[in-house]
Order: sequence, then structure tokens, then C-alpha cells
Amino acid sequence: MALKDYNEKRKFDETSEPQGKTKKSKDKLIFVIQRHAASRLHYDFRLEMEGVLKSWAVPKGPSLDPKDKRLAMMVEDHPYDYKDFEGNIPEGNYGAGQVEIWDSGTYEPLDENSKLSDEKELLKELKAGSLKFILHGKKLKGEFALVKMKNAENNSWLLIKHKDDFAEENYDAEENTAKNSQVTKFLEEKKSLKSSKKKS
Repeated sequence: MALKDYNEKRKFDETSEPQGKTKKSKDKLIFVIQRHAASRLHYDFRLEMEGVLKSWAVPKGPSLDPKDKRLAMMVEDHPYDYKDFEGNIPEGNYGAGQVEIWDSGTYEPLDENSKLSDEKELLKELKAGSLKFILHGKKLKGEFALVKMKNAENNSWLLIKHKDDFAEENYDAEENTAKNSQVTKFLEEKKSLKSSKKKS
């Protein structure tokens, strides 16, 4: 899913989202998770590879509980600069709604014995449909896997936390959201607008 798909879906004269260009981190590969109130609230899980952010929409948000197998739908690659994007995507645009960064940091493949570079190892695993990596985020830490579902739609994956020192039972991403969250504010305003429309 190339950046071309990303660019074709967006009207850059209307949205402040960054235009699709490739770029790379100088040192370690980065990841970012954005909380996105579009037609439905979901989390966008993004991993840097090949100068872009490989992206998955996770409806229920990531979890630190190994029992949770979170559905992650692979979407089009996003440009590297999307890692800093927060704000409003105007009505009538693809993904219209409010976006904020929920977590970010660096990541690396779990396989320490690979003779390939980190990026090449991750690309190989992505192609094979089974990615295993370590996240060094503020909220998400430790070992995770992204596994492509067999016999399902091509873009259906599962995001799973491995059992390690960072695993946490009954984890809810929504409970680990900033109190002054712009996305929460946006959702509350949308809700009160709906109920006032119903009353009138």
C-alpha cells in the first residue's frame, strides 16, 4: 500500500495533514500511535519502515494484556512526517475528525540473532505476515506481535502483547488517555450536539 494511495485520498488544500514524502530516522526506527475520532473512535498504530509509516487501524486500541488479541486492519502507508500530526481533519475529507498522539517512541525487531539490519528483518517478517518487535514507548513497552490472519481479508491482522515484565491484566487504552485530551473533548462536543439536535 504505497504513499500514492495516501496522497490520492487527501485534499491537501483542505487538510493540514502532511503530504506524502519518504524520510528516515537518523538512528532508531520510530513508532507512533494516534487516537483518532473519525466516524468511529479507533487507534492508528504506525511503524516506520522504508521511509514511511506502515499503518494499522486498531478499533479497540492496543493492550498490554496478553489475553487480548486486538484486530488491526492494515491501511495505506502514511508519510514519515505523520508521526507528529495532531489536529482536526475537516468534514468532507478522508478520515474527518480529531487526531492526537497517544504514544510514541522507538522500536526494534525481537530477533537478536538475525544477520539482517533491523529494518530488513522487520520487512521480511512483514512480508511473511508475522512481525515480532519490542516497543520503547511511554505507555507501550516490551514485546509485541502483529500476526496476519489466515483466510481472512488480506489486511486483517492481530496485535498481541507477549507475556513479559510489562504485561498488564485488564488493560484499557481509553483509561490511559490524557485528561485534557482534545479527542475526548471533540467526542463530547459531538455527543452534546447530537442530543441537542434530538431535543429540537
